[in-house]
Amino acid sequence: MGCCSGRCTLAFICGMQLVSVLERQVIDFLGYQWAPILTNFLHIIVVILGLFGTIQFRPRYVTGYAAWLVVWMTWNVFIICFYLEVGDLSRDSDLVLTFNLSMHRSWWMENGPGCRVTPISPPPSWAPEDHRYISISGCFMDFQFIEVAHSSLQILLALMGFIYACYVVKLISEEEDSFDFIGGFDSYGYQGPQKTSHLQLQPMYMPK
Repeated sequence: MGCCSGRCTLAFICGMQLVSVLERQVIDFLGYQWAPILTNFLHIIVVILGLFGTIQFRPRYVTGYAAWLVVWMTWNVFIICFYLEVGDLSRDSDLVLTFNLSMHRSWWMENGPGCRVTPISPPPSWAPEDHRYISISGCFMDFQFIEVAHSSLQILLALMGFIYACYVVKLISEEEDSFDFIGGFDSYGYQGPQKTSHLQLQPMYMPK
């Protein structure tokens, strides 16, 4: 009963992770955030494998899923520090999230709740010709805080997934040990003492 409950809870957490990371993947695609796109893709694959291992009683898959969640939480902590500009990090850097392939920022910068985008014309002389120069105002929440909220949600789900993954691996291992124990009795079952016959056969000679 405990294993079933733990597996069901872990499967639900995996489902929540898939839904939330797919939403985040779409947003990162719209913002051309290449580093998060690649990381999200890896996360989707590992979560699917973890879900498969949970359903099919594969502790190695669940263990690998739990190990990846540690990396995933570390990545999201870095994203939070990046957008909050902790230390020497700057959210205006093009190298960290876009691999210096574009000047795009978070999709939420222009599309956040209540944001009004106003094109500025003529653009300043230093602005690239293939980019527009805009002014953003009226946002209910700055884009960096929305990104921080997304990463915080991922950390929370990953922490819950890690705890339940360890719990499920423990339960599956205990069940396998109990099956081995029962199987040992079947393989080497107790055999009662057998009756031995004391009757000795003597040769018989038939007359010709």
